Amino acid sequence: MSEVEGVPVAAVQLIETRAEVAEMLKQDQYINLIVPRGSNQFVRYVQDNTKIPVLGHSEGLCHVYVDEEANVEKAIRVVLDSKLQYAAACNAMETLVHQAVAPRVLPSLVKQFREQEVELVGCLKSCSLVPDLKRAEESDWDAEYNDFKLSIKVVDDLSEAIGHINAHGSGHTDTIVTENKGQADRFLNEVDSASVMVNASTRFADGFRFGLGAEIGISTNKTHARGPVGLEGLVIYKYKLIGNGQIVADYSGKNGKSFTHKPLNKS
Repeated sequence: MSEVEGVPVAAVQLIETRAEVAEMLKQDQYINLIVPRGSNQFVRYVQDNTKIPVLGHSEGLCHVYVDEEANVEKAIRVVLDSKLQYAAACNAMETLVHQAVAPRVLPSLVKQFREQEVELVGCLKSCSLVPDLKRAEESDWDAEYNDFKLSIKVVDDLSEAIGHINAHGSGHTDTIVTENKGQADRFLNEVDSASVMVNASTRFADGFRFGLGAEIGISTNKTHARGPVGLEGLVIYKYKLIGNGQIVADYSGKNGKSFTHKPLNKS
């Protein structure tokens, strides 16, 4: 194998054993960042066993909230795709949150999910709307199923929905379905997740779909990178300052010079 477009031959290597992974995690003198891709258990193992900064997410516990002012047809399309398009993905919906629209939408959704053999569990209010629905355990609200299983929560208003999502979500991806811009804006601002969406499937949370090229990793951290990450989002800037003897004292105090900021054309 020869050097390709300036990339050294040794830049890409494979490690195949657990012992090699454990050894790699000790190399904080040489490695600047680890981007683990794999199971929840694997990502947590990496995060817990290294001093090297880790860009990763341990869980993808995503929600779709159907607001009282949702378009029913749109809601059904978004909800079904968020769970069924690829249930094992980290951006697949795990909990469906409904408001007053639930009696008009929930029975249809339950029917279509059951036709696809999705196991459903729900809160007390959900069970009252769907009499044969299995009651959810408290642990279900914190579960990433990665499978054909879904928990259903009925709430009184947007505030309760946001509170539930922030308390039980993993900060990955959450969606609101609504035709009310004010409700949508509040959801976007107050849900503390890396990807927050309006009237779109959670499955859109992806580096390729966000136009980042090949997805290097996904981060639920808040620094440095967050959300789906491509190369541009991963690379940290280096600042270059070119002077001619300037000192900060000249720009400080009552008679200090003012800074003038001008955009520079990229060469």
